[in-house]
Amino acid sequence: MSPKTRAEGRRIRHTRVRKGIYGTADRPRLSVFRSNRYIYAQLVDDDSGVTLVAASSQEPELREHTLTIATAGEVGKLLAERAREEGIRSVVFDRGGFKFHGRVKALADAAREGGLRF
Repeated sequence: MSPKTRAEGRRIRHTRVRKGIYGTADRPRLSVFRSNRYIYAQLVDDDSGVTLVAASSQEPELREHTLTIATAGEVGKLLAERAREEGIRSVVFDRGGFKFHGRVKALADAAREGGLRF
């Protein structure tokens, strides 16, 4: 049975992706959510169910920008910087059911450049 909407399809893909991904305190899960206007990323410890670090395009310094690949890259750099401050070096990437392309890929590449290992 095919999904009825794009959102349902994404939720189904996200569930399938999450089957093999689990974040720990040593290696948290980098979860990405992309809407039409904003992009959000957070590092999650699934053992305790806690968000360790978060960044989004709604940050005060990024809020004026429209969501582009460049803005997504800035969010990735900001997340990597905050993760370094918390002592996090390595993560597991969770694309959230979105294609690893465009803004999601730009965020991941910027996080890698910022020092996070996937």
